[in-house]
Amino acid sequence: MVRREMKIRNRLNPSNPCFSFEFFPPKTPDGEHALWQALEDLRALDPGFVSVTYGAGGSTRDRTVDLVTQIKAKTGIEAMAHVTCVGHTRDELAAILDTLAAAKIENVLALRGDPPAGSRNFLPVEGGFRYASELVTFIREKDYAFSLGGAAYCEGHVETPSRDVDLKNLKAKVDAGLDFVITQLFFDNAFYFDFVERARRSGVNVPIVPGIMPITNFDQLNRFVRMCGATVPMRLQLQLERVKDDPEAVAQLGVAHATVQCMELLSRGVPGIHFYTLNRSPATRMIVGALRLRG
Repeated sequence: MVRREMKIRNRLNPSNPCFSFEFFPPKTPDGEHALWQALEDLRALDPGFVSVTYGAGGSTRDRTVDLVTQIKAKTGIEAMAHVTCVGHTRDELAAILDTLAAAKIENVLALRGDPPAGSRNFLPVEGGFRYASELVTFIREKDYAFSLGGAAYCEGHVETPSRDVDLKNLKAKVDAGLDFVITQLFFDNAFYFDFVERARRSGVNVPIVPGIMPITNFDQLNRFVRMCGATVPMRLQLQLERVKDDPEAVAQLGVAHATVQCMELLSRGVPGIHFYTLNRSPATRMIVGALRLRG
């Protein structure tokens, strides 16, 4: 039997782009049931990998590690663990990474992470890291065999003073040892294509995977936009405003917009598409199904 390639860096290929899905650890039994149902629904789409987030302040550390190992063991889908600097010393991070390696997890998304709830600024703990580039350096110096991913921001991180500074920070992470990056969500492909062009000019040569979030809820969209600074195109914003009181119409519009986004991205040679699922399957399933039919 041929062993399926498990290192994400080797699965990102413009000639055969893979689809991947992001989940977060559920907080309730109902949420856990919904997550496993979504995983089962999306499994039929043969995802290249799934990723599991890390709560603000490292609040879901143990659940993230457990869920990643369970997904890989129960479904056979390659699972990538998010690991953040928030609230952890070097020794604690080494223990987390040791646990992941022992569970045969081969892929890690190395992030600085968001400040804990109620905190405006990121403050490293004593003996911890301030920047994701330091975490990447640490992982490489410890000689872990993980394929390492990182985050990129087409429109700039919300804390950065400029997109040029943000790009320098990305270059530092890549130079420290990233194999690929996944972008924060965006709704206008022009931001992605411009970002990739600028990144290439600055010497960032790893695969840059676009992150797409299908809009399924009007109020939720506004919260995400405030959190990550993504721009909603005016035409889409006006269309959403007209149907904001009709959840089904909002979801249909969101799926249609994301499908068109993905079709253009694929036509221009992206190495894959990463979907922010919010632990639900219907919207993503419809989009990927449509893309496969047209492929």
